[in-house]
Amino acid sequence: MNTANLQLEGMVMALASLCETLADRGVLEHKEIGAALERARSAVEQDDTHQLSEANQAAVLFPIHLLSLANQAHQRGQRFTFSDYAALVGKLT
Repeated sequence: MNTANLQLEGMVMALASLCETLADRGVLEHKEIGAALERARSAVEQDDTHQLSEANQAAVLFPIHLLSLANQAHQRGQRFTFSDYAALVGKLT
């Protein structure tokens, strides 16, 4: 696997952990984290300037979807591996 992919995998999981910490400490509620991720998803989908192919847009949306799933899982008291989340994103998109 490409080293850059592994670095991005680590970064996405670190962001998921930061979101969990923000929710655990009451800084942000899961609903607020979800809303922020939804805004990010909408911004990507509405961006006409980059003329992304469908595959490239899916690639850009992947970490947003993964973080959204991680947020939902944490709200239910669950935590999964990157591979688990990636498989879920693949099934849901």
